[in-house]
Amino acid sequence: VQLQASGGGLVQAGGSLRLSCAASGRTVSSYAMGWFRQAPGKEREFVALISWNVGNTYYADFVKGRFTASRDNAKNTVYLQMNSLKPEDTAVYYCAHATMAGQYDYWGQGTQVTISS
Repeated sequence: VQLQASGGGLVQAGGSLRLSCAASGRTVSSYAMGWFRQAPGKEREFVALISWNVGNTYYADFVKGRFTASRDNAKNTVYLQMNSLKPEDTAVYYCAHATMAGQYDYWGQGTQVTISS
C-alpha cells in the first residue's frame, strides 16, 4: 500500500484547508484510514479515522466540530477538511492505512500545515 498525502499549506487562524490522501494497492485487509499529526517537539497524535466501507468516522476531542473526514472509494482517496484552524493545529499531518486487525501498517509522507496567528 502506498499513500500520498497532499494539501498542506500556510493559512491564517480561522481559515480552512483540505488534506487529501491517495491510497494505492489497498487489499481486503484494508479497514480504514487514519489521520495523525506531529507538532515540533511533541509526540505524534491521533486526529481522525474513517472506515472505507460505510464511512464511519472517529475524531480526537480537540478537532470535533472543526475537522471532517471523508472518503471517495472510487478514487481510493480520503480527505480531511479542516475548518476554524488554530495556531495549535500547526503540525505535519500524516495519513495511515489501518488494517482490520487495528494496526497502522503504512504511512504517508506527511504534509505540513502551518497556522499563523
